[in-house]
Formats: sequence, C-alpha cells, structure tokens
Amino acid sequence: MVSLPNGYVLRVGPPSVASYVHLREASGMSPKTHQQAMAGINGAWAAAHILHRPTGETVAMGRVIGDGGWYFHIIDMAVLPDHQRRGLGDTILTWLLDRIRQDAPPNAFVSLMADPPGRSLYQRHGFKDRSPRNVGMSRLLERQVDDD
Repeated sequence: MVSLPNGYVLRVGPPSVASYVHLREASGMSPKTHQQAMAGINGAWAAAHILHRPTGETVAMGRVIGDGGWYFHIIDMAVLPDHQRRGLGDTILTWLLDRIRQDAPPNAFVSLMADPPGRSLYQRHGFKDRSPRNVGMSRLLERQVDDD
C-alpha cells in the first residue's frame, strides 16, 4: 500500500504524451520527442503517475518494461523539481515494485539505470551497485537519414 502527501493522487497507467515529454525534460532527463513518446508510452509492462490535485498537473511518473516472466526494468522515474523531496518518487517506486511482486513469477530480476540524483532512493529500496562484476552498458543507435 502506498501513501501520498495531501494534494496528490496516484493514477495507474502512463501519463499523457505531453506530460511525459514535459516530465522528462523538466526533471533533467534526456528530452524525447512527441513522436518517440507516442511510440513507446503504452508499451510498458506497468506504469503509474502522480497528479497534483490543486493544479491537475502530472508531477511524477515511473514505468516498468519487461518480458513479464523474468526480466523487469524500471524506467522513466521522474519528479518535477518543485515537487521533489515529498516522497513522490518513493511512492511511484514502491507501487512499481509491489506490482512486480504481485504479478511476476517468484524471484524476478529487477534492474534500472541509476543517475546520481536517484541513487539514494533506489538503495533504500534494496538496489545495489553490482560493479565491477556487472556493469550497465548502453548505446544510442544513430539512424542515417536519406537526403533524397
């Protein structure tokens, strides 16, 4: 069970495309285009976002992608700067992990990429730096555009 400060409400599912794009950029994550958001926003295994009731603004989000059997990867954890330090990221992460515990097979493998601002949150939830044994690796694939 998750709890929120007064004035906030948790919604199951991803935020709107516009809110997703805004949350990523405003919280310091790499910006994504409207087209990228449209293509991926509904592809998550689980998602949740938090609304600020007085304004109706989406102020936090998180998603899980995975195969539903063994691998689950937490992505898009973001909280708008004016709403940080209120437990919203903790609430989102707790909800996502509870969902995995409830619906995934036992002993699911849960991973994430942790930027410096989120590391203490993830550590509080049992995530550990596994280096040097395991190292997260990534690559951006550039696509060539025809000039025709």
